[in-house]
Amino acid sequence: MLALIQRVTSASVSVDAAVIGAIGPGLLALVAVEPGDGEAQFARMAQRLLGYRVFDDGSGRMNRSLADTGGGLLLVSQFTLAADTSSGMRPGFSTAAPPDEAGRGFGRLVELCRESHAPGVETGRFGAHMVISLVNDGPVTFLLRSR
Repeated sequence: MLALIQRVTSASVSVDAAVIGAIGPGLLALVAVEPGDGEAQFARMAQRLLGYRVFDDGSGRMNRSLADTGGGLLLVSQFTLAADTSSGMRPGFSTAAPPDEAGRGFGRLVELCRESHAPGVETGRFGAHMVISLVNDGPVTFLLRSR
């Protein structure tokens, strides 16, 4: 499982011109499920999303996590993140989980994050064409892996 996280002052996701998820300060996470990902990877990614220290501690250091700040979390499924781009001029997608497997895995990640993060977890819509708006804070962007 991969997640590209961005520290944001705000972010939203729309489907068919309607906003379906929005947060204020927090993290936007673009998430890709890879073949064979299971409960261990989902739990580890939830732990990392909520605990990764990317927020300022008041002294100019990234020492605070989303759990510490109580910020929002916007999770958006993005299978293209797992694309194989190692050769040629077109991405390959055999490195991303098939849609049914990816949908279950993304759903499980959402459940785990919601169980542990009372301030709130918003989502996009799995498999839909989504438009994402964000204001990147920093900019601060990291690629997390759960393996």
